[in-house]
Amino acid sequence: MAKLYFHYGAMNAGKSTILLQAAHNYTERGMRVLLLKPEIDNRDSDSGEIVSRIGIRKQAVTFKSDENLEQYIADHALQNDLHCVFIDEAQFLTREQVWQIAVIADRLSMPVICYGLRTDFQGHLFEGSAALMALADNVREIKTLCWCGRKATMNLRTNAAGLPVKEGEQIEIGGNDRYISLCRQHWRQVQTSR
Repeated sequence: MAKLYFHYGAMNAGKSTILLQAAHNYTERGMRVLLLKPEIDNRDSDSGEIVSRIGIRKQAVTFKSDENLEQYIADHALQNDLHCVFIDEAQFLTREQVWQIAVIADRLSMPVICYGLRTDFQGHLFEGSAALMALADNVREIKTLCWCGRKATMNLRTNAAGLPVKEGEQIEIGGNDRYISLCRQHWRQVQTSR
C-alpha cells in the first residue's frame, strides 16, 4: 500500500534538494514522476521550476490553492503511467488539497511525497502542514542547524535591513534574503527581545 509522506524542516534544511534527488532516483529506474509546486511560490522561477539552493533545478507543474489535486493527479496518472507524486512547498496546500492527495495515495496506491515548512515566522503551523501532520502516514523531520550549532526548528523573518520582523501576513515568499533558521531558544530571544 502506498503512503502519504510529509518531510518537513526549517528554511535551508535542503528539502528541495532531497525532493529532487528522490525524484531522480525514480526516473533513473525508468519510473514516471509528477513534480508539483504551489503557484504562489514564484521566488526562484516564473516557469514553475523546483530550485534547490545548491543549484539543482527541475521543471514542475504549478497549481493554485483552489485546484482539485485529486482530479489533476488522477487524470495525469491515467495518461502517463505515473509511479510517484512529489510536492514541494507543501505548507501552502489547503486542508482540502491534503485530503485530495491522501485519496490519491489510498485509491491509486501511489506514493505522494510532500516537502515543506512546518511553521511560519511566528511559530504557527501552516494550514497545509497542520493537515499533513494529522493525515500523513509517515512524517519525518529534515534537520538543519542554528548559528549556535543546535538543531534549527524555527524561521525568523527579517526586513530589507536584516532586522527581525515580528508581525505581518503569514505568507511572504522569500529565501535567505528574508529568513534565518534558528533554534527555538535564539528565535524566542529575538521574538521577545530578552
